Amino acid sequence: MARIESEVGTPQGGFMKWIDDRFPFTATMKYHVTEYYASKNFNFWYVFGVLSMFVLVMQFISGIFLTMNYKPDAAEAFASVEYIMRDVEWGWLIRYMHSTGASFMFIVVFLHMFRAMLYGSYRKPRELLWIIGMMIFFALMAEAFAGYLLPWGQMSYWGAQVIISLFGAIPFIGDALVEIIRGDYSISDITLNRFFALHVIVIPLALIALVFVHIVALHEVGSSNPDGIEIKNKKGPDGIPLDGVAFHPYHTAKDLVAIIIFLMFFSAVMFFAPDLGGYFLEHANFEPANMQVTPEHIAPIWYFTPFYAILRAVPNKLWGTILFAAAVMLPIFLPWLDRSRVSSIRYRGWIYKMALTLFVVSFISLGWLGMQPAEQIYVVWARIFAVMYFAFFLLMPYYTAIDKTKPVPDRVVYHG
Repeated sequence: MARIESEVGTPQGGFMKWIDDRFPFTATMKYHVTEYYASKNFNFWYVFGVLSMFVLVMQFISGIFLTMNYKPDAAEAFASVEYIMRDVEWGWLIRYMHSTGASFMFIVVFLHMFRAMLYGSYRKPRELLWIIGMMIFFALMAEAFAGYLLPWGQMSYWGAQVIISLFGAIPFIGDALVEIIRGDYSISDITLNRFFALHVIVIPLALIALVFVHIVALHEVGSSNPDGIEIKNKKGPDGIPLDGVAFHPYHTAKDLVAIIIFLMFFSAVMFFAPDLGGYFLEHANFEPANMQVTPEHIAPIWYFTPFYAILRAVPNKLWGTILFAAAVMLPIFLPWLDRSRVSSIRYRGWIYKMALTLFVVSFISLGWLGMQPAEQIYVVWARIFAVMYFAFFLLMPYYTAIDKTKPVPDRVVYHG
């Protein structure tokens, strides 16, 4: 009896030992958290991965509460959203948390992807990690599009009408595919129910699976760093990377500060400007959907507008759809397009820095142009910036190969 009590009193005994005998909790925590060594020189750009996961969890939680009062019925959907806003206790807060969270989700994801382009986080041995990340991005776009229809407002209805009709440009199968997506000959109650099922069940399950695989792949190959150096190549006698620190508590402490700062900005928008002048919640969407009245200007939510501007810049519907799809898909090929001898922008030459700057300018400009009316001057500028956007990817094998680079140090550079 004394021996049993002694075992229970040891760190390896008790409740955690009971758990570990049946599930590898401690071993998993060590591998993925407390003994996962990441570079000690992480900077500001490395917080957006954690923020993406934080916002995703926030979206799941707020979405669950919204579904408790939302009705996926064409006759009642808009009224149910109004009911949530006006009559459900704290319903306005939940709704604004979800709608503001959708925009902030794409803000942090875009910045997370930009960090990968800054420091070459998509390069060997992280090609698969980048591909999984892009699949998460595609799933987020599908999730956002499905959720965009659910309020059943004017812009929700007509925006979905435009985007779904793009599939009709596909030769031979286009019309049948559009009918399958809508579930009807026009956007109707059946379409709303399909999108509700996708938004609430199918795509969230896919996102959970993809995020899990993304984290497992990340911890298998290790995190990149601002110097683009593999810290696993230089280890001490104890087998720990010389330039690495345990993810917990060193990086989790920084991430907690980043989350607090993020929540300050998020709360400021959510409480004082939840529609952000019509960018986060379009004014037309405060009117119920009316299939008899087309809005004067149809444009999707802001995080789709860069790709929408490319679509609209091409007169031919088929080619516009092809370029729209290409604009979304091209980043997935970055690991093979980039021929540079170094990974990090710290050691790249002026050509890549200029190319990346022009890419950012083109992406932001296309986003703004996609919100403007389809007038000739805006279409011309959209074509110019679309050429810049595609040139960044298509010319990358050439300009990254000839770009002069700086010597990369043997150890990471830490600016304490």
